[in-house]
Amino acid sequence: MLKIVVPTINGGFSSHFGGADRFAIFEVDEGSRTITSQVSAAPPPHEHGSFPIWLKDQGASVILAGGMGPRAVQMLEQFGIETVIGVGDGEPEQLVRAYLDGTLSATGEGCGGGGLHDCAGHGDGH
Repeated sequence: MLKIVVPTINGGFSSHFGGADRFAIFEVDEGSRTITSQVSAAPPPHEHGSFPIWLKDQGASVILAGGMGPRAVQMLEQFGIETVIGVGDGEPEQLVRAYLDGTLSATGEGCGGGGLHDCAGHGDGH
């Protein structure tokens, strides 16, 4: 079973990982590459490192994100979670389906620097 996670805000795609108020977690059958279930889960309060640790505890396999700081990318990859960054806007389920069929467009570019930074207009230190 594969767990693909998409950060969301107000029910739609969150263009910045650290700005998510919830995460859509899709369980996928690896053989058929079909979505078997979906839940929306609230993460812990956002502090440096809290989201990657929480996602590891949720059993995440892949995260599809727009902007993401290098520390978060590094932590997720150390936990064995594939990070796909630079994903464009879209409905979370559509993004997961595009990932599964190999048509997801992602630049591979996240956010530069650590600490306080301004990434896609999200200058709140994540």
